[in-house]
Amino acid sequence: MSKKGLIIAIDGPAAVGKSTIGKLIAQKLGFLYIDTGAIYRAITWKVLKNNLSVNNEDLISMLVSKTQIKINRVSSNSLKDYYHIFIDGKDVTEEIRDPKIDQNVSQIAKLPKIRKQLISLQKKLAKEGNIIMEGRDIGSVILPYADIKLYFIASEEERTKRRYKELTAKGYKIDYKEVKKQIMKRDEIDSQRKYAPLTKAENAVLIDSTEKTIEEVKNEILKIIKKYKENGKK
Repeated sequence: MSKKGLIIAIDGPAAVGKSTIGKLIAQKLGFLYIDTGAIYRAITWKVLKNNLSVNNEDLISMLVSKTQIKINRVSSNSLKDYYHIFIDGKDVTEEIRDPKIDQNVSQIAKLPKIRKQLISLQKKLAKEGNIIMEGRDIGSVILPYADIKLYFIASEEERTKRRYKELTAKGYKIDYKEVKKQIMKRDEIDSQRKYAPLTKAENAVLIDSTEKTIEEVKNEILKIIKKYKENGKK
């Protein structure tokens, strides 16, 4: 695929800091940032709104074929408001972060038909380059030709603390143990699905964000990007 700018792929399980760091780096470089997980969350939101079973692959596939998804970067400098995602013209940016979406998104994301339908959309979004795309199969399936591939990890306890803090800050009343259970369940589903499972691409750089500040992780990645450019590859 021909492109005009740098393509950076970020993968890893839930609550390892992919979104926060991805947006920070995109902001620093002036790149477009795409959270592919938000695309699956948006589809999950529509499935639940239409009272469809999350296991009915054929009906969900039909729903996806009739759904328009758009991701727009906004002018705000706030990382919390860096982009908005729209389903059929409706802004669902906040609604897709509901814990009910967390409980169902991996069930839908593991369906082969749905993943295949959304691959073309994700590839299209990355076509022009100067993009950071984040998800669970970006470096391995969606953008195997990415210039830089990063794979984030963090300890189980650290990830639970982050997600619990995020949800309670938004006013959701949820038990800490339940948050941990949901994260572990998502890991299991994402890693064991037959089509495009969560996996570290062979040439991806491992980034462990446990006990590191956001600034430390950001600087670590900026050094990787700088080194890549200095090597004459870009």
